[in-house]
Amino acid sequence: MSCGNCGKNGSVPRGCNQNGGCTSGGCNRLNTFDWLADTGLDDFGSYDIVEVSFKHGSHKDFYRIDPSMHVDSGSMVVVDTGSGSNVGRVNLTGQLVALQMKKKKVHRDRIMNKVLRLAGERDLQRMEEARKLEHDTMVRARAIVRMLNLEMKIGDVEYQADKRKATFYFTANGRVDFRELIRHYAREFRVKVEMRQIGSRQESARIGGLGSCGRELCCSSWLTTFKSVSTKAARYQNLAINQSKLSGQCGRLKCCLNYELDLYTETLDRFPMSAETLKTKMGTGHLLKVDIFKKEMYYSIKSETGKLTFASLPVDRVWFLYRENQKGRFPATFLDPEKVLEEVSIDFADVTGGVELKEMPKRRKKRRGRNRRKKGSSRRSSRKKK
Repeated sequence: MSCGNCGKNGSVPRGCNQNGGCTSGGCNRLNTFDWLADTGLDDFGSYDIVEVSFKHGSHKDFYRIDPSMHVDSGSMVVVDTGSGSNVGRVNLTGQLVALQMKKKKVHRDRIMNKVLRLAGERDLQRMEEARKLEHDTMVRARAIVRMLNLEMKIGDVEYQADKRKATFYFTANGRVDFRELIRHYAREFRVKVEMRQIGSRQESARIGGLGSCGRELCCSSWLTTFKSVSTKAARYQNLAINQSKLSGQCGRLKCCLNYELDLYTETLDRFPMSAETLKTKMGTGHLLKVDIFKKEMYYSIKSETGKLTFASLPVDRVWFLYRENQKGRFPATFLDPEKVLEEVSIDFADVTGGVELKEMPKRRKKRRGRNRRKKGSSRRSSRKKK
């Protein structure tokens, strides 16, 4: 959802600077839909805690609010973080905050920080100045990591609005001793340094981007939980095990492989997956493919004479043949007696374009060894004559 500030009264869109295309969540990512925000109606119940998001939804936290202060969803506020002040956007208010805290298992007694005031022009200007420092700081931070030969990657840097603290997000395969690195950062940037290790999927969620489907990444727009994805999900869906096509921008398997996995597993339970070979008096059939949409199973049938045919059998017929084979019986045909087994003949296309290929004339190969000997003997005879 957009932040509500894009294109008001014909003005230039603000927020994430997406030129009005922030309805996919770019203005403030991973939001809970507040259906009361744009209706002009007050929430039916007051609540002394609000949810505030920072840096376009890269991370969120809960803060207490004074009863005399009135804030709405989308308001910019200055909050006390315990190590300074920061500027964020109010994401949720009212009873929706209580539901969100219950979902994230956050107890209200643990929330100590407060909302100080509504953000003014000076506060927003300082926040923009802090955002402009982040890119140059990240480039310099990566150079220091390379100088110290540490096996880690700095993925993102986030400054507080007061520029007193900077959080460095990094990815690494294991534990990294960054005590010396913190000393270099504190000396170089003159801020309080916080190092936070994240996974490759969390890094993609913070940076964002477009997937192979053409839409914004799920992890940066709406997905909040990262379930493990294995190649079994691709095998259940009859997808080719191609690592480059199945991997996302984070280098791991795509999260969308799990979206339809439950449907495939529930449907495949109705198929006799153990019926890899079926025997009849016509020959033996070997399973080639399972089509859950047509509810058919494809077999290649090899007769006793060596003739190869193909057949698509309904699931009910495969269950019947499988149970008969288990009892030691071999039916006459693969299909029902009323149906005829279709033979598939494979014709090879003529790719020559109608041009007749003629046999090329054979060339006589010259024997180099004899010619060299003849040339050498002629030279020797000419020398003797001289």
